[in-house]
Amino acid sequence: MINFLSLNYLHTLTASPLLRVSASILILLLGYIGVPLWVWSLYCLIVLAIFNPSIWVWVAFSTILLILNIPILRQKIITSPLMQSIKLLKILPKISDTERAAIEAGTVWVDGEFFSGKPNFQRINSEPYPQVTPELESFLDNQVETVCQMVSDWEIYQRKDLPPEVWEYLKKERFLGMMIPQEYGGLGFSNFAYSAVMTKLASRSFTHVATVGVTNSLGPAKLLLRYGTPTQKNYYLPRLARGEEIPCFALTEPTAGSDAASIKSEGVVFKGGDGKLYIRLHWKKRYITLGAIATLLGLAFRLQDPKNYLGKGKNIGITCALIPTNTPGVIMGRRHDPMGVPFYNSPTEGHDVVVSVEQIIGGVEQAGNGWKMLMQSLAAGRGISFPATCTGVAKLVTRVTSAHSVVRQQFGLSIGKFEGIEEPLARIGGLTYLMDAARIYTAAAVDKGEQPAVISAIAKYNLTELSRKIINDGMDIMGGAGICRGQRNLLANIYTATPISITVEGANILTRTMMIFGQGAIRCHPYVYTEIAALEEDMGTQGHGDTGTVDKVSHKSFLSVSPAIVAFDTAFWHHLGWMIRNTFRAIFLSLSRGYLAVSPVTGATAKYYRKLEWASATFACLTDLAMFMFGGSLKRREKITGRFADILSWMYLGSATLRRFQAEGRKAEDLPLVDWAMQYAFAQIQQGFEGIFSNFSIQPEAQQNPNKSSLSLSPRHLISASISLIIHSLGNILAWWWRMNPIGTMPSDTLGSQVAHIIQIPGQQRDRITAGIYIPMAVDESLGRLERAFNLLHQVEPILKKIKNASHEGKLPIQKPELLISEALHAGIIGEQEVELFCEAQFARNDAIQVDSFTLEEYMGDKSSIATQNSQTKELTQIY
Repeated sequence: MINFLSLNYLHTLTASPLLRVSASILILLLGYIGVPLWVWSLYCLIVLAIFNPSIWVWVAFSTILLILNIPILRQKIITSPLMQSIKLLKILPKISDTERAAIEAGTVWVDGEFFSGKPNFQRINSEPYPQVTPELESFLDNQVETVCQMVSDWEIYQRKDLPPEVWEYLKKERFLGMMIPQEYGGLGFSNFAYSAVMTKLASRSFTHVATVGVTNSLGPAKLLLRYGTPTQKNYYLPRLARGEEIPCFALTEPTAGSDAASIKSEGVVFKGGDGKLYIRLHWKKRYITLGAIATLLGLAFRLQDPKNYLGKGKNIGITCALIPTNTPGVIMGRRHDPMGVPFYNSPTEGHDVVVSVEQIIGGVEQAGNGWKMLMQSLAAGRGISFPATCTGVAKLVTRVTSAHSVVRQQFGLSIGKFEGIEEPLARIGGLTYLMDAARIYTAAAVDKGEQPAVISAIAKYNLTELSRKIINDGMDIMGGAGICRGQRNLLANIYTATPISITVEGANILTRTMMIFGQGAIRCHPYVYTEIAALEEDMGTQGHGDTGTVDKVSHKSFLSVSPAIVAFDTAFWHHLGWMIRNTFRAIFLSLSRGYLAVSPVTGATAKYYRKLEWASATFACLTDLAMFMFGGSLKRREKITGRFADILSWMYLGSATLRRFQAEGRKAEDLPLVDWAMQYAFAQIQQGFEGIFSNFSIQPEAQQNPNKSSLSLSPRHLISASISLIIHSLGNILAWWWRMNPIGTMPSDTLGSQVAHIIQIPGQQRDRITAGIYIPMAVDESLGRLERAFNLLHQVEPILKKIKNASHEGKLPIQKPELLISEALHAGIIGEQEVELFCEAQFARNDAIQVDSFTLEEYMGDKSSIATQNSQTKELTQIY
């Protein structure tokens, strides 16, 4: 209001142009840097003093400024009626109890910086980015290496389970208790250490990570550590750490998948004949990992207490309890077949299962807190297990496809030299670098004590989706070798398992459209949640007013307001100033292409920090606009919220990439990877903004309710249609502007070629990009065989270069160097050792490109003799 009135007045002035220009520049500067209300008021008074208006203008402006700057006047005259209007128009969303539990779960971390419109990159770059410790490195190089060596992915698929000796080794070495503290017999690993283990296991087999992951992430152990009673912890945690108990957790039901809060499983409290309290349970669950073999079942159910034995009412709510699976009435033993991936995933039922109330996790005190427990556990855990799994997959695909692109030849050239192969190779290499950065950065935050619910959702959603892109590209590069199953095929089983990561711990469609921005816009916004809480408190106060105190309150009514109004007043006016600042910043950063922003670093990456600030300002501005326009219906506009989620996601992933570059010493050789990842990130941000602007409209009521007559010409319908048309037109203009002035475009072909080249060269950089995965050296292992051929062919390159130079000098005929080996030897251009190396490399190349085959009997039996397969892989094929 102040801005509009002051500018409107200035336009009518006849004073000197210099003063008008100075006043205009000052208002732009104040808007850009963001100043409090009293500074705006002072600015208006100075402008008035300079231009000496009439007394009536002084009176009008002074009255307005007085009301705005004296809290009690502002609260009475402006804020209180404004609150009533907001409630009437339903501008802010209502929050259910289950939504509140999800929103309040965890903490706001760097995600709050992106909602601010002016992210503090000094803070973002000061967040921990850990390195592998000697202790962790020893565990990875010994215990994890051993378990990877014990069984191949193909053998697991043939057995449809891990071999017994692997199960015993996992128990013996406390793999099932990595996250359990040492005082309870576990390994006491940090989240980063656990993530590193999962990354390496994922590069060997999905069955490994599914088995180990559920026991260390969301399950009984984690809930016990956080909420369990001392008795529960002392009894169960050592048994879980040693593998004496195999745990599972049952939440999902046939009618409650993504909407897990709608579970129907029920428990009823009753008093037994011995005078003690028990719970009689009934449930029907599905998709429970390790369910068929579990000995300890964590169960989420709705607890009823008809006689109020627990003193918490009749309908206590969602509760979590521990159920030994040998309890009468528990039905286990069946299993699902998720995409043919051989890990235990099962249904379970319980009928008239009776357990003591002491089996409630945390005891009776925690009855009814189950949903809160689960949300708080997921707030951090969702960002660890699957991001680690998918990063391990990405690194393996990088290693396999880069080696295959060198080893595999077509038309006389390694396929990696074709631009058609370079394009997916660049995506694989660039996205793998980015994913590893996000994995480490997120895990470090959880170890620091954060429980970043929104960031965890970002990590889970985006890293599983990027893993899907990477495996698809990998399969395209591998061609026929990627689709013929067998021990030599390293990618087919990963490709098959990919939808599992996409689906579990929050299906990705739900995560993108509802959790990341739908909850993040309320949870991470500095003012909105406070405003909603104040509105709800005010409504509650009005609904429970005491009519007997009217006379007592009436004489104070003008000098006092409710705490809810005070809280809303403080949040709203700060929010308004914040919106003005972000609007100015969004406009000027767009016009300057981010160059008005200040980067915390110098050099090649400074431009990316400036662009992130530009993106953040625009994102924050549009967030407020969307909440104002759509109000409580915003959460139902999932196409819009999904695009906001994409922008927020890629701001975080880009920041994590820059943090990695800083933490690793700003290595110049990594710049192509950083450039590719950041340019890709900004291209996704650009796409998100364009989509928002192109679809930013309020649907008229006739469109929202098609059953109503479309011929209605009531003033309300006309106003709604007019506003929709104006907003849609403005959105199209802004979409055009963003296309003309994009924040980012996809990486260039030249940059993509650089990234593809980097991962096709053996050495430290390729090893760093794919660090932490299982790379067998034995030639009877598919990856070991491929790596050996890859390294030998690079060793042969100088030999071929000698021959090629000799051909150019006329010493040898002009032919492919590979066809001139004998002539080059006779001419003395190369020696016998070089010929032997060349032959060895060609031998290794031809062995590496072979694919598996089976006898008809083996194939019809749907499995082959593992011994026969192992012997076949050791046979060397003839040179073509």
